[in-house]
Amino acid sequence: MLAGPAADGGEDEDAKSHRSTPRSAAFRRFIAQGWGPRPAEAADLDEAAPFAARRREVLSSLFPHEVLVVPAGPLVRRSNDTDYRFRPHSAFAHLTGLGTDREADAVLVLHPAGEGGDARHDAVLYLRPQAGRDSEEFFADARYGELWVGPRPSLAALAATTGLDCRDIAALPDEVGASLAAEGTRGLRLVPDADPAVTALVTPLRAQAAARADDELVTALSELRLVKDDFEVAQLRAAVAASARGFEEVVRALPRAVGHPRGERVVEAAFDGNARVEGNGVGYETISAAGDHACTLHWIRNDGAVRPGQLLLVDAGVEVDSLYTADVTRTLPVDGRFTDAQRRVYQAVLDAADAAFAVARPGVRFREVHEAAMRVVADRLSAWGMLPVDAATSLAPEGQYHRRWMPHGTSHHLGLDVHDCAQARREMYLDAELREGMVFTIEPGIYIKSEDELAPAELRGIGVRIEDDVLVTADGVENLTAALPREADAVEAWMASLR
Repeated sequence: MLAGPAADGGEDEDAKSHRSTPRSAAFRRFIAQGWGPRPAEAADLDEAAPFAARRREVLSSLFPHEVLVVPAGPLVRRSNDTDYRFRPHSAFAHLTGLGTDREADAVLVLHPAGEGGDARHDAVLYLRPQAGRDSEEFFADARYGELWVGPRPSLAALAATTGLDCRDIAALPDEVGASLAAEGTRGLRLVPDADPAVTALVTPLRAQAAARADDELVTALSELRLVKDDFEVAQLRAAVAASARGFEEVVRALPRAVGHPRGERVVEAAFDGNARVEGNGVGYETISAAGDHACTLHWIRNDGAVRPGQLLLVDAGVEVDSLYTADVTRTLPVDGRFTDAQRRVYQAVLDAADAAFAVARPGVRFREVHEAAMRVVADRLSAWGMLPVDAATSLAPEGQYHRRWMPHGTSHHLGLDVHDCAQARREMYLDAELREGMVFTIEPGIYIKSEDELAPAELRGIGVRIEDDVLVTADGVENLTAALPREADAVEAWMASLR
């Protein structure tokens, strides 16, 4: 990667810097000359825009006469003078329809617009405008300069694609201040952890008015995503389809993985490379866990060998350009065939998943899906002699012995975040009834570490998880990940077909 620019002579030059960019008057005149028109920009309304507008209307109705501030977030430094690839805050993406890496430092503000009982807001998107080619930013700013990172869209182009009123970010302080000072405005709320600079900017402004609870806004933004609209469901289908193709690449990569000292990373690279080609990237760090590593729930080091006779647990999902992500787990026999012991654990997990599928439908409480899976897990562990009590006693709140081998929940909501809607209230999440349009995972597992002396010797070192993404329909659920085999015999046949 190229070093960022620095002065080339003159009083502004950093004496410690080895980097050089000319700043003479002659250079400034020369670099500003000879440029043709910029390429034509997209001017059509993006397919996400109408859905984003409806989401803003719902949010507006929840907080009448209040200024609402939702930042995209800044670039985040990885190390020294390099940044991570930008990803906007999920609430910002949800309310604007902007995905991929759009737009660092932008801020969406909902300004109160109605009077009396009218609770309308005017939505304004504030962002950095294009810099002229005669500006220093154009050639000397390694974070934002067009010569370094490419052109930003114009305010007019973003207005056309998003349907939002787009303005220069420089106007943000004055316009937020004016909204706060307007008659009838009750205060301001913002997403506080999205952009420290925006938080610092807004804090003194709202000291003039009654500060409202930001956490209530964050909760509302999370609950706004509990039921997916048609656009979101389509994006999740696309993410799942891309993830299924990624799992095919994983199977094809297994022969190379077996012969490599870091075989888990061969697997990770196969999936992640496909994710980057087909989408924005992965939705979370891929878990590629062979053998006993599968018993570490969030094993993302992925630096182990992949050996014949082992199981390989892969938990991975493609994030598409709109930032919606799949979340899929398959546990694969490295040799293409399950041993008897592996099949026994695998079948127990599959039966637990099927039990969860059987109860999932509108009107059932979210927690009941987990409870159905746990009944199967406890029953099998009891049959294998691993519980100190019977299954019924273990399932009681004061028992829970079976959770030693499955300490996580069976399901979580899925969407813009892999653990979507995480700030929703308990009564809207775990204690809520399933509703048509919800998308969540079903992912039971059993993890028996190699040093676990409470387990039969032949089961030690076996970790299995099967994870599917489901859409709640009018009378049940649709398995969005059904294209990836789940039954042991089908997994073996599928792997053989790809080899």
